[in-house]
Formats: sequence, C-alpha cells, structure tokens
Amino acid sequence: MKKTILIILFLLSTTVRLAAMTVSDSTAQVLQLLDRTIQQKETYHARLEQRIGQLKKQLHASTDSRQQYSLCGALFTQYLHYQADSSLYYIQRKRELLAQLQLKELESDVIINMAEVMGVIGMYNEALLELKKIHPDQLSNEQLAYYYRTCRAYCGWVADYTPNRAAKLHYQQKTDAYRDSILLLNTSFPDRDIVLAEKKLLAHRPEEAIAILQHYTCDKEDLKHHAFQHYTFAEAYEILGDTDQRIYHLASTAICDLQRAVREYASLQKLAKLMYDEGDYERAYRYLTCSMEDAVACNARLRFLEVTEFYPIIDRAYQTQLREKHVLMRNMLICVSVLVLLLIVYTGYLYYWMKKLQVMRRHLHEANRQLVSTNHDLEEAGRIKEAYIGRYLDKCVGYLDKQEQYRRSLEKLAMASKIDDLFKAIRSEQFLHDERRTFYYEFDKSFLELFPHFIEDFNGLLSEEGKIFPKKNELLNTELRIFALIRLGVTDSTRIAHFLGYSLATVYNYRSKVRNKALGDKERFEQQVMRL
Repeated sequence: MKKTILIILFLLSTTVRLAAMTVSDSTAQVLQLLDRTIQQKETYHARLEQRIGQLKKQLHASTDSRQQYSLCGALFTQYLHYQADSSLYYIQRKRELLAQLQLKELESDVIINMAEVMGVIGMYNEALLELKKIHPDQLSNEQLAYYYRTCRAYCGWVADYTPNRAAKLHYQQKTDAYRDSILLLNTSFPDRDIVLAEKKLLAHRPEEAIAILQHYTCDKEDLKHHAFQHYTFAEAYEILGDTDQRIYHLASTAICDLQRAVREYASLQKLAKLMYDEGDYERAYRYLTCSMEDAVACNARLRFLEVTEFYPIIDRAYQTQLREKHVLMRNMLICVSVLVLLLIVYTGYLYYWMKKLQVMRRHLHEANRQLVSTNHDLEEAGRIKEAYIGRYLDKCVGYLDKQEQYRRSLEKLAMASKIDDLFKAIRSEQFLHDERRTFYYEFDKSFLELFPHFIEDFNGLLSEEGKIFPKKNELLNTELRIFALIRLGVTDSTRIAHFLGYSLATVYNYRSKVRNKALGDKERFEQQVMRL
C-alpha cells in the first residue's frame, strides 16, 4: 500500500514538473487571457464579418461611383489581413471604379493598395512591379508615407522569405533605409515612434527603444497600434535576453491581433517557438495550430511558410508529450485501480469483521442480560436465605424453649402423681396444632415481606373467576402457600406435601385446579409464577 502511494505521488510530481513554467505572475495572466481569446476567436471573426456584411449592403445599394470607390476601399482594408483574396478583389474593383471617375490623384493609392495586398498573399514580384509604377516625387506627404511604409513592409517580407544570407542582409538594409525615409517626412503619423524605436533596435540600443515605447501613447481602442507597440517591445527584450518580458509582449500582441480579427500576423508563431523552448509543448502546439489555420484562411503565404517551417518540430514534441501523458495517465489509472481494489477488499474485510463484531456484541449483550438476571436471582436467593435462615434460627431457639417448658410441665404432673392429667397432656394434639399454625404464620409473614406484591401479581396470571384471596384473618391460604413455595424454588410435590402436612394427592389437586384457571399457557404457568 505504501509503495503504491509513493508511486502515485511521484507521478503527480512529474506532471507538475512537466507543466511548470518559469514566468512571472503577470506573464502567466496574459497567457491565460490569450488562451481565452483564442477560444473566442470565432466571436471576433463574426463581429468582423458583420461589419463587412454591412459594408457590402451599402455597396450593393449605392449608385454613386465615388461612394462605391470609398466602400470598396473600406472593404479592402477590412479584408487585407483577414482574407487577402477578397481584399485583392475589392482593390481590383477600386481600379475599375477609378477608371470611371478619372481621378489621377487617386491612382497611386490604388497601386500601393495592390502592392500591399500582393505582399500579404506572397506575390512579391508582382508587388515590386506595382511599386515600381509609383513616382515618389508626384505623391503628397500622406501618400508618400503610405508608399514608404509599404516599401518597408515589402523589403521586410522579402528579407524574411529569402534564405540567402547576403540577400537577406541587403533587404534588411533597404528596410532600414525606408524607415529613414519615413522619419524624414514632415507628416505626423501614429506609428512614428514605433519606427524610431525600430531604428534604435537596429543600432543595438534596446534600452533607448524601450524608453521611446514607454512614452508612446495611442487611443485605448486602437488595437492596431497597441499591437505594434507590444511587438516592438518584444523585439527589444529579445536583444536584452529577457524571455519573460518577450513572452508577455508577444502574448499581448497576439491578443490585439486576434481581437482585431487579424489572420496575417507573426506574433503567435514566434510565441509558439518560445513556449516550445520553455517546455510548454501544449501551448506551443495550440498557438502554432491557430497560426496555421489563420494563415491558410487569409492566404498569407509568408506566414504559412513560417508556420510550416517549425510546425513538424513542435508537433513531434507535442505528440511525444501526449504519449508520455497517456502513459502517465495509464499508470496513474492502474495505480488508482489497484488502490480502489485494495479499498474494496479492505472494505469487505472491514464489513466482515463489523458483522462478526456485531454478532459478538449481540452475544455479549445476551450474556450480560443473562448474567444480570442470574445476579438478580442470586441476590434474591441470598436475600431469601438470609431472611429464612434468621427466622429459622429464631424459630429453632423458640421451639427449644417451648420444648423445655413442655417438658417441665409434664415433669410437674409426674411429680404430683397426676397420672390422668399427664396422659391427657401427652395424648393431646393441641400443642402440635398450635406450633404448626404459628410456623405457617411466620412463613407467610416472612414470604410477604420478601414479596409484598405476590398476591396481586399471582392473581394477574389467573382468570377473573379464578382469582384467589386469603380470608380476613389469614396472610396466605393453602393454594397461595403452595405457589409461594414454588416461587421459592420448591417445585417437588412431595416436599410441598411434607412441608404443609398434606397428602401428595391433595397437593396435586391444588396445583392442577389453580393451573386450569391460568390466563395464558397452562404448561408454562408455574414457570411464570417463579418469575414473579
């Protein structure tokens, strides 16, 4: 039993070690929030689908080309990181509507839109061809900022996609150059501080980047820029080697992305890799699976490639952990089953002994009851003996005195030569009659002192017409005296007849006559009398 319990405790401690993660409380809380957000992902998607549905209704109802152009732009934005193919469809419609509107100043916007959506899809060559159509010197400051951001994103995507080290470095440098171009613009835009912080990170000055990000402010409802802020924080802490803070900010970024119903993102797959490194294979698998589902649904080729690159490793680790958990659960189930079996056996054994103990207690109770009854009988017998021995001794002494007096009276008659009176005294039975009557009186008196309720209790055993009561000057009559002797344990009729001075037949007749008047079982009548 002790060995089994120790095995279970060891298995439980192993489970705890497998599930343990070295993260702070705040990081653990944000991971829990992320888990709940992933579970609610379909709710956020449904909200976005509802907004998209409203825009589509407005588009179908509109007859104004300029309004249709604006609505297609809104649908392009909503679909861009949610379903890139649909986003591409609406930018093509924008291009068609632009041809009808003949607004040359908006043509650059459509081209940049096309390049942006092709970059999300992974059509980098096509995106580059679109960007080459742009003449930066013909753009407004706002359009130029949009153009530079798209170019920066394009170069970043290609750098991530390119396996060649030299080519990757080339595109990273171009990305940095476009950041410089963004910062040189006079136009103020919300993510300017984010770009500046990225510059600090490229210069390996993460502390300065963190200081910029800490002073970065945006609308509380602006989840997009909150996501940019947390993601840049994560990159800064990656340089500093602070894994806990990196997990915290990547999880915060993923929460913002999921709540915005974004399907094209990098935060969750990076977080999955960190969870894998921390040994939390279950979360790593869940996060990477979520990333893959969203990348496929969005048709974001780069994100899909990023996920598939690392997915087999995490999947293998997760499946291994699942097998270990199954083995662990099976072993625990076996141990619990053994414990349950032992408990059942022990319960059965305990039940057997409880039943046996119950029988023993019942027997003991019966023995105690009999012992109490016996003690009562012995006590009563002792009391009877004590009373009758005392009276017997007194009676013997008194009888001896009377015999002495009787002898002297006879002696006086003999000495006076009163022969006739002497013979008359010898032949008279008056003396014996008086002594016997005195003896019975003393017996009756002693018996009723010991059993004061005998007459009432005895009559309670008889029928109404058979009840027996002594006469006015009697304590007990012959019938009562016979059964008084039976109550004292003298049941032999010969002894009773000798005691009372009657014939044996007379005693039998009295006993039979009274027994026939009994209320209950006549055969057990005298036994009931003995218990009075």
